Amino acid sequence: MDAEFEHSVIDAILDENGRRASSVISILQNVQEHYRYLPRWVFPYLSRAIAVSEARIYSVATFYENFSLEPKGRHIIKICDGTACHLRRSIPILERLRSDLGLSETKATTDALEFTVETVSCLGACGLGPVITVNDKVYPAMSPDRAARLVMSLREEMSHAAS
Repeated sequence: MDAEFEHSVIDAILDENGRRASSVISILQNVQEHYRYLPRWVFPYLSRAIAVSEARIYSVATFYENFSLEPKGRHIIKICDGTACHLRRSIPILERLRSDLGLSETKATTDALEFTVETVSCLGACGLGPVITVNDKVYPAMSPDRAARLVMSLREEMSHAAS
């Protein structure tokens, strides 16, 4: 990526949120929304722009579970493993998706950055379980086969969009 372009994106985010220490969280949220993670180069740039130490910005980014320092896929799939979903067999869904996408407990994102598969403690839709979300869209009453079909349809959409 062109560094000038990246800096112009960050400058626009800074202008939108205000170049002040009290805006760190919203700035990081917007950066992550744009890149799908927090690139390492952003910390020194933000530090200079808002006069907050890199260590402080980094500590905010690592304190909140919602922030990621690793690149994520275009489609972020979250599998609920709260009590209700777990009892309704959410783990076989996780295992199937990991198997189909070539992922593991230590590798959550596909090499081509198409998919990231994560577990979450609760998605707040216990009566609909097992539940997954794809980019925050809720898919209720999932099974391993339904989840696999959903991934196939997302792949088809991506291939059509690329053509």
